[in-house]
Amino acid sequence: MKPSSPAPDAAPAHEILSLLHPDPVPRPDLDELRQALSFAFASGVSGGLFNQALDRAPLAPSTWDPQSFAPDLFLEELVSRGFRVKSGERDVVVNRAFIYRVLAHPPSDPRVTDHRRGVLHELSTSPVFRRQFEDLYTTACRLRSALEGAAAAKKFDATRRQLDVLLLVKQAFERMSESFDGATSGLSRLREFGERVRETEGYRSMIDLLDYDDHLATLGVTIRVGADGRVRGFEVKNLKERKDNPFVLSPARRWLARIEMFFRGYRFSDGEVMARLLDAVFEGIEAHVLAFIPLLGEMEVYLGALGFRDLAEAAGLEVCLPDLRTAEEGADEQPRALRGLFNPLLVASGIRAVPCDLVTDRTGVTLLITGPNSGGKTRLLQSVALAQLLAQGGMFVPAREADLTRVPGLVVSLIQETRVDQSEGRLGMELVRIRALFEMLGPGAMVMLDELCSGTNPSEGEEIFELVITLLAKLRPQAFITTHFLTFAGRLAREKTIPGLRFVQVELDASQRPTYQFAPGVATTSLASHAAARLGVSRDELEGLIDRNKRAPVARARES
Repeated sequence: MKPSSPAPDAAPAHEILSLLHPDPVPRPDLDELRQALSFAFASGVSGGLFNQALDRAPLAPSTWDPQSFAPDLFLEELVSRGFRVKSGERDVVVNRAFIYRVLAHPPSDPRVTDHRRGVLHELSTSPVFRRQFEDLYTTACRLRSALEGAAAAKKFDATRRQLDVLLLVKQAFERMSESFDGATSGLSRLREFGERVRETEGYRSMIDLLDYDDHLATLGVTIRVGADGRVRGFEVKNLKERKDNPFVLSPARRWLARIEMFFRGYRFSDGEVMARLLDAVFEGIEAHVLAFIPLLGEMEVYLGALGFRDLAEAAGLEVCLPDLRTAEEGADEQPRALRGLFNPLLVASGIRAVPCDLVTDRTGVTLLITGPNSGGKTRLLQSVALAQLLAQGGMFVPAREADLTRVPGLVVSLIQETRVDQSEGRLGMELVRIRALFEMLGPGAMVMLDELCSGTNPSEGEEIFELVITLLAKLRPQAFITTHFLTFAGRLAREKTIPGLRFVQVELDASQRPTYQFAPGVATTSLASHAAARLGVSRDELEGLIDRNKRAPVARARES
């Protein structure tokens, strides 16, 4: 089917309405999508129209490189488990790849971030708006199923399927135009878009055709019922055809039209006439439906964010839309505050997360984090990085309160496991990691380093460590580094030779167990003996294992 031209009152062919961006988004692939939409309406096979629209959907410009942070933050897992969309109690199958793309590319333009925050704020504070948003999404999902419903097309008449598609289009634009009354965020654009579409000639033609299909005539019948309740007979009293619908012709006009077409050499059945009417009507609204298709995936981003908020609240935790400063002159001097910060990966996996507070007097600092293993240091790095990522993406952050400054990029390097194919030893791999860090890290970016220089002896490691943090200061990053070099970290804290260094340690309770909170200062012990006792690596337990293993061969010999 030849793609039609947009209606005069439609949006320009190169732009599409967007919920994720404050301005319409250019779509170079619009003609190709229009062809796919026409084919889907005609055949019931979309060829992956909706996923195709999202796979090619342009994102806001971003300076962040997902390869430098996404693997160590397990971003795909967070999307899969944390950004779930529900319909009632049932999880909805969403386009996770699109949600991942949106989260992995925080926009450089603060206007885009503010636009998304505005939508989420209204959805989270107005139960009415959220319900209307979810209802619109449900209708959009039904429209997607109808356009992609090749299986349903085999069971039902093709004309009936197309009429059902038009009915869902009608319902979608009705919901848009009748929802979000009083909204001041991007939600108001949905209402305005729906209102504009309903005023177009193409939409009115679709309404007339659906009305013609639903109400061609009124038939008056008298039914005769016997004493046993069974129908004994009926009598047609009157038949009144619609006169106010442009698709309804009088009997005389219908016969004249048939005779005219016969002499012109055309023979059409009633079904063929309806099929041609459907094609003509769909051409009149095609441009509007095309603008609506990408909105389905964008709605899933917001519904996923709301699902993350619901998940956190179910775990007794709070999320927020943070105060987010732009990286203007002097922003590094402003304080950073994350209160009630928790690791969303734990919550998404159903694991209890303990919230903590992290406050520094300045944003532009290098923070050294010390303390015992299993004290929450690595989880803290992930939590801070994910909070920054979600904040700049305009999403809820995993904290009760947050005061942050925008950064142009993020580099996360957690300690790497030994691989069978690596050509270097642990020291070599650590040096490669440091080299890769400086290759990726730009001025003012955020960096997360877990167990820096842990793969070598302390004397050499401390020298490399000091080199790294000294050179990092030249890039003015927001740096977070965990280390077990406690003596070295204590010396740096006392000497204060490197500007911009701050120190926090894992807080311990009276029994010397980690509380998963963080306090200023440098830890004095890694609690190796506590970890050893917890894991059964005491002298008594190891000697017991040795004695058991010595006795085992003798016991086996006796049994044989």
